[in-house]
Amino acid sequence: MEVEMKIRGLMMDPVTQTPIVILKDLSGNTILPIWVGMYEANAIALEIEKVSTPRPMTHDLIKILLMGLETGIRKVVVSELRDDTFYAVIWLEKDGELISVDSRPSDALALALRLDCPIYVEEQVLKTSKSSSTVSDKVTNEELRRWLESLNDEDLGRYKM
Repeated sequence: MEVEMKIRGLMMDPVTQTPIVILKDLSGNTILPIWVGMYEANAIALEIEKVSTPRPMTHDLIKILLMGLETGIRKVVVSELRDDTFYAVIWLEKDGELISVDSRPSDALALALRLDCPIYVEEQVLKTSKSSSTVSDKVTNEELRRWLESLNDEDLGRYKM
């Protein structure tokens, strides 16, 4: 079963200094942090902040190509968590036919923002992420979860690299 989520914000992991995309379910009860690379975080931040670039960035180019091919994105799904790596699927729709495309979650999320399509996370991923090993040896899952849940709007303000 899939749980619909929204991008709540972007921030830096205080321990590893790696960008984190914060997903939150619509009821606000579940948070899923996904660590991403600097370039991917920048692509997401550009769209969150509605910054226009003089030339199309990669995700903007993909959006333009999809529109030119009259292909939409029905949804993106963070579908799996394996060996501390998240996996995603982009569900394209062309002439009524659904096409699944394997993707990194960061790319799927960047496209979802640009094309205003829903973001889902498989329920099993949410369950697995709660019991998975920590990304950093210095922070436990429970400490990280408490820290993420305590963040307010000012903490998740404008994203800065």
